[in-house]
Parts: sequence; C-alpha cells; structure tokens
Amino acid sequence: MLVYDIEHLTKTYPGQAQPVNCEISLQIQAGEIFGMLGDNGAGKSTLVKQMANLVQSSSGKILLFDQLVGKDPLLVPRHVGYMPQDSLALNNLTLGEALYFTAHLRGLSRAAARQERDRLLETWQIQDLRHKTSRQLSGGQKRLLQLAVAMAGSPPVLILDEPTNDLDPVRRRQVWEILRRENHELGTTIIFITHDALEAEKIIQRVGILHAGKLVALGKPVDLKSGIDQMLRLELFFSPEEPPLLPDGLTPHVLDTGRWLVYIERLRAGEVLNSIDLDRVEDFRLYSATLEDLYLYYAHN
Repeated sequence: MLVYDIEHLTKTYPGQAQPVNCEISLQIQAGEIFGMLGDNGAGKSTLVKQMANLVQSSSGKILLFDQLVGKDPLLVPRHVGYMPQDSLALNNLTLGEALYFTAHLRGLSRAAARQERDRLLETWQIQDLRHKTSRQLSGGQKRLLQLAVAMAGSPPVLILDEPTNDLDPVRRRQVWEILRRENHELGTTIIFITHDALEAEKIIQRVGILHAGKLVALGKPVDLKSGIDQMLRLELFFSPEEPPLLPDGLTPHVLDTGRWLVYIERLRAGEVLNSIDLDRVEDFRLYSATLEDLYLYYAHN
C-alpha cells in the first residue's frame, strides 16, 4: 500500500528565482524506512514540510493514503507524527504534559493517554525529566522530547527532521534501535532526514538523495552502491600544514581540516598506497562503499 505518492513537486518562495525543490516525484510504501540525504540547502526540510502540510507547494501534488494533502486540514494530523528541527511549540509545557496532551489530541482517552505518556517516558528513559519544561532541557534532551511527542499515540507514519542532532553516540544508537523496533513491531512507516549517513545505514531501507533541489538518486542502498562497488574509499589524516601528494587523476574530497576522502579503484589500491608519501600521513583508513559514499557520489557528480 502506498503511504505517500508525490508527483512533480516544486516549491519556489516569493522573491527567489530558483526553486527550493524542483519536479520531485517519489513513492513511499507502507512499513518502509525511507531516508533523505543531501547537503545544506538541498531542499530536504522544505520537502518534508510540504509532506506535513506546513508549506504549500507551488506546483505538483502530494497524496497521503490516496488523499490530497492540503484538501483536508486534519488528514496529516490524523496519520502523521512530525518532528521538526525546533521545539518552540512545546516550550511552555512540561515533558509529561506534552506527551499526555499529544496522545489525547490524537484520539486516546484520558486514561490511555496517561498510559501512553508513561510508556514513552520509559521507552526513551526520560522519566527524571517528566516535570521539566522544554525551556529547561538541553539540546539533546529536547530532541528526545520531540521524538517521543512524534510517536505519541502511535501514528502510522513518522516524519523526522534530523532526529539525532545534538545527541551523544549512546543516545544516537538508542534512537535507531527504537525506530527500528517501532517499524518492526507496529509496521510504522518512518521517513527521516539526516546528515549522519554512516549511522543511518544501520536502519535505512531506501534512500532519496537531494542536491540543489532535485532528487538525484532514489533506491535501495545496495542497488545504488552497484554503481560504485568497484571503488574503495581511502581516508587520509594529516597535518594541515603539510598535505600529502596524490597520484595523478585522484581528487580528494575535503571532509575536515587535515582529513581527506579519496575514491580509488579496487585494482589500484596497492599502487595508490605505495605512491603516497606516508611520511606526510598521520593515519589512513581503507573502506568499501558506504551510504555516505552514495551521498557524495550522487550529489557531487
């Protein structure tokens, strides 16, 4: 069953010559875990806001469970738990109140809403924050609150904008584990934006890669990787004052100061490593293709 059917979607803001997203078409199936990757300004957040009926499209259409998004203002709230990048709407509620009222507004009785609040407090291990308002929470704690609120009442669809931002590695792992369990046990359709491609690879089933407002790749990671499966990724760590010299034909992607990523053909791996001046390299790592490589490959080629 189709959850979302998006056809030729375009959004151009007033006063801007270029559209934020342009002619995007994709379908998302029920029970799917769908990830969106893209650099800043690629149009990811605008796209999910269009899907959540928070931004009106300039052209094209979005169907949610075969109904036109925008026609019925209650369509999205009935079916979708949406997590934005900020939590301003929750600032004056305690964490417990936010979970209770959200579950109640999504149709649960008062007693069931209280049970749902307690379930989510335990699921996310935030019982000790129950009586704190959003204003009193750290950035990471706010993300957990937003995730719990999106899940309140077990909506069939979750749309999550950067769910692991501001979280430490332990909490990030917890997020992916809980989302995977929610998908497996309840069949929840999960759509999320992330910059953390390496972590998202543990959960993602299908991916859409956006670049400059356009959908440049769409499919299962294993299928998309087939286009670059003969390439290895070589990460080089070095002093910024003395970068290593690379063989002709190799172009580094700058990941950070003193850190490069270079793609090399499998058959040339030994040749390339032997030709690099290792006196200028503090460390190096050689990997096969990852989801992050898909993003870099399809977004910048």
